[in-house]
Amino acid sequence: MTLVDTPATTTPGGPALAQERRLVTAIPGPRSQELIARKAQAVAAGVGHTLPISVVAAGGGVVVDADGNSLIDLGSGIAVTGVGNSAPRVVDAVAAQLNAFTHTCFTVSPYEGYVAVAEKLNELTPGDHEKRSALFNSGAEAVENAIKIARHYTKKQAVVAFDHAYHGRTNLTMGLTAKNIPYKSGFGPFAPEVYRAPLSYPFRDGGLDGREAAARAILQIEKQVGVENLAAIIIEPIQGEGGFIVPATGFLAALVEWANKNGVVFIADEVQTGFARTGAWFASEHEGIVPDVIVTAKGIAGGLPLSAVTGRAEIMDSAMAGGLGGTYAGSPLACAAALATIETYEQDGLVERAKEIGSVLIGRLNALRTADPRIGDVRGRGAMVAIELVDPATGAPDAALTNAVAKFAHEQGVILLTCGTYGNVIRFLPPLTISDELLIEGLGVIAEGLKQA
Repeated sequence: MTLVDTPATTTPGGPALAQERRLVTAIPGPRSQELIARKAQAVAAGVGHTLPISVVAAGGGVVVDADGNSLIDLGSGIAVTGVGNSAPRVVDAVAAQLNAFTHTCFTVSPYEGYVAVAEKLNELTPGDHEKRSALFNSGAEAVENAIKIARHYTKKQAVVAFDHAYHGRTNLTMGLTAKNIPYKSGFGPFAPEVYRAPLSYPFRDGGLDGREAAARAILQIEKQVGVENLAAIIIEPIQGEGGFIVPATGFLAALVEWANKNGVVFIADEVQTGFARTGAWFASEHEGIVPDVIVTAKGIAGGLPLSAVTGRAEIMDSAMAGGLGGTYAGSPLACAAALATIETYEQDGLVERAKEIGSVLIGRLNALRTADPRIGDVRGRGAMVAIELVDPATGAPDAALTNAVAKFAHEQGVILLTCGTYGNVIRFLPPLTISDELLIEGLGVIAEGLKQA
């Protein structure tokens, strides 16, 4: 555990945070326990938490709790703080906007920040076609609007999502999401005209290549849904909550080709993969695909709530005036944060930094895999990497081992997230501002957790 001679990062409005893993108390400490007790009495039980800590500061690659513990952050608030917590440009931009005005509602009286964010999204997203963007608050809200726009444009209703998908927790997006517990059980009935197709899952596909997996999915869509009824297909280019599944090469390209040929809107849900996370601005770029519509959120505004739908002009403009929007959608503060966040990605070389982080992750995790057959797969791109833990004799998912490793990491001061339909995937989503030293130290804790388990 690093204790001295570590670099520090400046947290605006407060002292520099030493970039170190530091345990002053057990996790959780007494002050954190107090907050968790208050949470139990004040917050609905359905709002869970991964670590029982009370955060008071964060920056660089660490999160500090009320007891003085400094934890290595390998989660980024689920891929939100790609530019780091309290990134200086973001803080300064939000403060300036705060002093100007906090709200007017863009659909009542517009402001430049919203338009500037839309212009940047139209510029950055794949494809050189004419585009339009609309801003919202959350990933789920943006997904709902993408579906709404596709239905209005095509005059058709059916939507196809894929196995292991996660698209949100609202009613429509629960229907799109595959995993039952905790996201769907008991919350139905769900929105109609939502169907599911098989995904390319190389680790569990028995050698099926991307084109073959796409042909399997397309056949099912054509026979069970019908092209004449299908408004859109929606897919995460790399699945997030479903297990960081990277489809086999050619799978996404074949789907896009089929969708374009049949007048089906292809929607890429880049909520978790978007904005530099995978070592490209968008994960779609790795496969050379140009989606009709892209949904973004999470990492686009440095921690403030903002999401977007960006797509072909003729699709986006098909909705009637007043058909899109929301009271807080594209708030002035979030737009100021987004513009500063984009500048930070560009000026600080964070797309390239994601590639460097990926090299460290893939290299170290593959070395662990060579020595430990319980690591069935190492996969991902850039700073979005995962290991799938299995019974080495059968290949069956091992959720118990996964939970044990995560619990050990949390106790040792490392914020670590699990995922996967079977609960057997550990995902790595560090802020792109993390140092190699902290990253390697965190991976060492995971390695020790595997030994202890």
